[in-house]
Amino acid sequence: MNGKNIVLIGGNSGIGKELAEALKAKGANLFLYSKSGEGTTVLDTTEDFSDIPGLPEVIDGLVYAPGTINLKPFHRISISEFQQELDINFLGAVRVLQACMKSLKKSESASVVLFSTVAVQTGMGFHASIAAAKGAIEGLTRSLAAEWAPNKIRVNAIAPSLTDTPLASALLSSDDKREASNKRHPIGRFGTPADIAKAAEYLLSDDASWMTGQILHLDGGMSNLK
Repeated sequence: MNGKNIVLIGGNSGIGKELAEALKAKGANLFLYSKSGEGTTVLDTTEDFSDIPGLPEVIDGLVYAPGTINLKPFHRISISEFQQELDINFLGAVRVLQACMKSLKKSESASVVLFSTVAVQTGMGFHASIAAAKGAIEGLTRSLAAEWAPNKIRVNAIAPSLTDTPLASALLSSDDKREASNKRHPIGRFGTPADIAKAAEYLLSDDASWMTGQILHLDGGMSNLK
């Protein structure tokens, strides 16, 4: 990763922050953005834009990490809530990808990492809005991987299960909840930011130079094991 230009959207907390620290330690040149702007450049991906301030001329890696957790029965999810989930998880990624496309094409071997969720492959009650938004991410991942392959741009996504981040704090707010979450995963525990960040680091690296169009199911076995 030494000397690579990596653009990280959502790099100030959770998985994004963990990944930023790991990439910095490996010598990457980081360009960090988030809605809050805390320790990063301010970028609200739910607003329309055509350019992102401060981008390098050549982008070797792009990670879009913003996400949501809005677990409700389907009949209680309003259209505006569906729209909000799409704006943050899917359309925000589209806006960023379009703004970064020219710089990605200037790299000799660029990598894009997006984020899905285990709830796309594994049907889960109360996950309708987030599963729909992240399902769109998985479709986008495969389509862009095909379209951008001639430009040597790899596009992959990670589909985690529950991970101990600030976004998931309400789901892990007590010992009982944490123990119940551990038991739901065949491997016996929920995820950590480091688990997911290491996978993202791999996808950004030259070690993954032959991997594109893939959804990496990093979920403690939840999507395939019983």
